[in-house]
Amino acid sequence: MPMSDFLEAENEEMALEQLHDMGCTDGLPVVIPTQERVVRCILATGLDGDMVLGELGPGMGIATVEKVATAAVMAGCKSDYMPLVIAAVKAAAKPEFDLSELQATTHCTAPLIIVNGPARETCGPVASGYGALGPGHRANASIGRALRLCLINIGGGRPGISDMAIHGHPGKFTYCLAEAEEESPFPPMHTSLGFDETDSVVTLLGCEAPHSCLYSDNADDPEDAEKLLKILSVGLTNIATNNAVFASGMALVCLGPKHANVLARSGHSRESIQQRLWELTHLLKADHIRYGGEFGKAFRDNPEGTYPAFKVPQHILVMVAGGVGLYSMVMPNWGGAGHQNSAVSVQVESDFFCAIPGLGGA
Repeated sequence: MPMSDFLEAENEEMALEQLHDMGCTDGLPVVIPTQERVVRCILATGLDGDMVLGELGPGMGIATVEKVATAAVMAGCKSDYMPLVIAAVKAAAKPEFDLSELQATTHCTAPLIIVNGPARETCGPVASGYGALGPGHRANASIGRALRLCLINIGGGRPGISDMAIHGHPGKFTYCLAEAEEESPFPPMHTSLGFDETDSVVTLLGCEAPHSCLYSDNADDPEDAEKLLKILSVGLTNIATNNAVFASGMALVCLGPKHANVLARSGHSRESIQQRLWELTHLLKADHIRYGGEFGKAFRDNPEGTYPAFKVPQHILVMVAGGVGLYSMVMPNWGGAGHQNSAVSVQVESDFFCAIPGLGGA
């Protein structure tokens, strides 16, 4: 199989310093992508190394299987993770994801990878419980990091040069979790996006860092579910968020299992949660005019009443993940560019991936 031109170094320590000096890392040490390691990941895909998966902006670099495998090795991925990395890169390359604009915006947005279906285990395991977005989960950490290294080295997203995020956030190192389907009282999220429950799916959404939402539930309170939804709506679209000011884009509600059960026992479905959150995120035009700066001009000729922060209820994604307790998370997003920073879902083609006898992970 064809391989790109090689860099040379006397040893792995010097190779690491060379990669740092060239701006090819995320600032952390990486696994040196030797030919043997990269070939191992390519072979695990069952695909040709020169197969094109798409273009990654803003540099419009060509993402081939070989280049993606190189990033996966550098990120510390096992070869088992390659189906998810491939799917994430395909999602990022789709025009509706607005990757070029997402990489170049001054907003802190980062691609969040959400994994649904059997690949959560067969290509992982990808954590969905306690601390799923934190340290200690190799698949989550390295899959998300592999996508970031693709965005740096193929897409050309480098801070202060083409990645113009004013602050960024830690999810720009890695941002990946699975849905806790077994803990959820609702069907898996990907089924609401048009996939079968048995499908494995990666959904990519550009998100801010998670915003913690505290709610102490009370099963004896008839307003329990409504109070929780109000708390979530405030986290989603307080007037400091892009979604509130731009009145566009998408966002994610990541319900902790306990909060998911609060809503389920009140008769809510995923669809009714989305509908009620959409209603609760209709905001006062007067506040938009007062606090929205130049964006407030939109309502100055019609200042009465409210406006929807999201175009439709389906633009509020709802999933279940995390440990059992008092917290859920919301992830507002940027909402800019031609497709308003939309979520993109790609089916994981794990049937095409093969095991390599006698070879372990990277």
